Amino acid sequence: MAIVVDLDRLLAERGMSVGDFAEAVGISPANVAVLKNGRAKAVRFTTLDAICQVLDCQPGDVLRHVPD
Repeated sequence: MAIVVDLDRLLAERGMSVGDFAEAVGISPANVAVLKNGRAKAVRFTTLDAICQVLDCQPGDVLRHVPD
């Protein structure tokens, strides 16, 4: 099972930089990189909520499941 984080696409669609996004969400740019590169092992619901608020999207727009 693989969970894919589609932050690159969402940020590009909104013309938002990683730095601006990180500041708006309240996480470090390094943690944004961990999410974008698929190295995250977990995401707090509060962080996911902030991501969705900043990007005006649903959790399913950020995360998707790709079967093995």
